[in-house]
Amino acid sequence: MKQSTVQRWIYIVVAIVFVGCAEDASKKQFEINGTITNGTAKMVYLEEVPAGNMQATVVDSAIINKDGKYELKADAKEALIYNLRLDQNAYPVAAVINDVPKLTLNIGLSKENSQFAEKYEVKGSPASQQMKDFMYAFNNDLQKIYFLNRQADSLQQNNEPESIIVPLAMEQQALAEKLKNYSITSFKKADNPALIMFELGYYQTTSNNQGFGLEPLDNEQVSGIVNDAATRFPAHQGVAAIKKTLDDQMQKATAAKKIGKSAPDFSLPDINGKEVKLSSFKGKYVLVDFWASWCKPCRIENPNVVQAYNKFRDKNFTVLGVSLDRPGEKNNWMKAIYDDHLTWTQVSDLKYWESSIVPLYNIEGIPYNILVDPQGVVIAEDLKGRALETKLEEVLK
Repeated sequence: MKQSTVQRWIYIVVAIVFVGCAEDASKKQFEINGTITNGTAKMVYLEEVPAGNMQATVVDSAIINKDGKYELKADAKEALIYNLRLDQNAYPVAAVINDVPKLTLNIGLSKENSQFAEKYEVKGSPASQQMKDFMYAFNNDLQKIYFLNRQADSLQQNNEPESIIVPLAMEQQALAEKLKNYSITSFKKADNPALIMFELGYYQTTSNNQGFGLEPLDNEQVSGIVNDAATRFPAHQGVAAIKKTLDDQMQKATAAKKIGKSAPDFSLPDINGKEVKLSSFKGKYVLVDFWASWCKPCRIENPNVVQAYNKFRDKNFTVLGVSLDRPGEKNNWMKAIYDDHLTWTQVSDLKYWESSIVPLYNIEGIPYNILVDPQGVVIAEDLKGRALETKLEEVLK
């Protein structure tokens, strides 16, 4: 799903392996040693990835001895993360943080694919161990979500009843919420700026994958995490640089917000081809819900919208669904409306991202919505999960 400009910047900055932006005048040697087993690689490389640059920089290399032993050194800078890469492999096999002058990293490669580590052990580096623990716990629940997705997809292909599929979706949603809460708690507990930025990037990047149904942290949440890190680690130039860029982007995003402004009127055909105007709903609170049948996060969010609609539809509230489905795929749109029990008015010009509605509302990602009051003024936007019902409870007293 497309994402906002601020979110795209956040992913670029913190999803990369985070490093500091400037060298400390008093450099200290940082050493890594250990063994690499079950592999055929001849060389191991130590890399750092400059902030804002996806190109890794090799800072040291070593021949792997016959017994698998190696030793690497680098000039320590402010808190950063180092990658270890074998030969010319596409992916690093492990990563560590330079929170101590010397650490041991033992890597056991997968027997099925020696480009990947089956397991690795860190000794002497608390921050590196915390990073490993975070990834292992995170990926364990992520794997559960993956298998739930596969199971649900299989049931849908076999046209099994919704009563069987919905509980799987709810279980997936519960796991996604658990992962979000676990990540936020980890950010707060982390006592190393590189670790905080790594974990933040790990969560945001994964949540940007539509297959897992994780809800990305919004811009305010990300800004709060970065601001907290900048306060806790005022001397860390990398965090300070991220904060400055993020603050600039947040100012621009705030200026573009729709809250307090009149919702631009539009007219689009409904499922029967009849033109429907947003302005025809004046006098009611209306949630304008932008979605599409092909959008997995939208489909996961739909039960929340259904629940809110059923709860508040008798309180001067309704929903107007606006689909960004592709040309020639009306049947997919119609089937999704039926399967997801979307009983409110639905409109679409079936032009995908070329729809006239996209530039009108500056839509850069779905699911997305705005809540419009009876006078046609936007009073909230991007309400997901429990946030939608909370807002409706507030305004529909």
